[in-house]
Amino acid sequence: MTSHYRTRRLAIAALTAVIVVGLAACSTTVPNTTLEPKTEFGRAIDALWDTLLFWGTIVFILVEAFLIYVVIRFRRREGQPAPRHVHGNTTLEIAWTLAPAVILAIIAVPTVKTIFTTQANAPRGSLTVEVIGHQWWWEFRYPEHNVVTANELYLPVGRTVNFALKTQDVLHSFWIPQLGGKRDLITNRTNYLWFTPESTSVWNGVCVEYCGTSHANMRFKTFVVPPEQFDAWANHQRGGPVFMPAPTPTAPTDTGAGAAAATQPAAQASAPAAQPQTSGSLPTFPADQLPLYAASYNPVPRNLTIGNVTGDAARGAQIYRTAPCIACHVVQGVSAGIVGPTLTHFGSRTSIGAGLFPNDPRHLALWIKNSPAMKPGSKMPPFGKSPTMPAGYDDQQLADLAAYLLSLK
Repeated sequence: MTSHYRTRRLAIAALTAVIVVGLAACSTTVPNTTLEPKTEFGRAIDALWDTLLFWGTIVFILVEAFLIYVVIRFRRREGQPAPRHVHGNTTLEIAWTLAPAVILAIIAVPTVKTIFTTQANAPRGSLTVEVIGHQWWWEFRYPEHNVVTANELYLPVGRTVNFALKTQDVLHSFWIPQLGGKRDLITNRTNYLWFTPESTSVWNGVCVEYCGTSHANMRFKTFVVPPEQFDAWANHQRGGPVFMPAPTPTAPTDTGAGAAAATQPAAQASAPAAQPQTSGSLPTFPADQLPLYAASYNPVPRNLTIGNVTGDAARGAQIYRTAPCIACHVVQGVSAGIVGPTLTHFGSRTSIGAGLFPNDPRHLALWIKNSPAMKPGSKMPPFGKSPTMPAGYDDQQLADLAAYLLSLK
């Protein structure tokens, strides 16, 4: 009775799992699928996959059919003698040696052809983008436009892009599932990857080579935009920041420990050193229009909070000039750091922490307060006042710094 009950429970559990998996497979929202390629590189890989799946399925069916036949045909029967052993059948030995060789040849031909196609040099006139992997964020350089940015990759639709892939420290791997890849970033070597984006959209990018504590948190967003918007974006990124106040968030709340905690922007800050450009419609992708699959909504640690204070960008600019930030980060005309991501147009980015959190006043103030708590292994030290760091910034100063950085558009 116990065995029957256990079998019945297992059957119910298995049926439930099948139903859940089946319902999940019915979803049409598949933003990270590799089976709907949007580049010629992706289609080449997809075609190879289809070919191997086709021949693999045929081999599987034939082998399983033969196995079932043998099991049934030569099963043990009452009253029959033991089967006669066969040894030294040359024909059979040649057959089971040649069959795998033929199968491997069928697999090898399209595989080698695809390797040569995807490893060829990029076409002339391609847009060069240097990708540099860091623990744990991405740096993107556009030599043609003299632009350097971080964690948000802009590409023009219809133009081939040639990626030069390097690493600043350990091994990383660059992958945008629907566009193409993946390709490794190897120490003391430059690898190349090229493809042509065929449609405008927002795509997720990730590191797919284990690189340390926050490997899973090393993400980036790819914005494929019309050529004219890309040119406008590149021209904007090449210049100094436009100083604009951050938008006021609605109903600010703090998820940490249930306490209300939000920082709201104040008035527009004046340019600390460089002359501000004329503000207006920015050519960057607006954060409030991000599709759900590309949004950043990771939880903040429950014990990390900030007071309900309003940041002032002008005060934040003064704090930034003497803060340790200037040793690590670049703000054109203000600081020339050499370690962390450039912050020149930081306020126009959609996320912080390499895609982990939305780029808004509260999350940014919390990030400055204690980034290692928000992203394990973060090399940016905590700057918030605490018993172990009494000389750190209080919540008001953190909010001011956040307001200033968010004004750098």
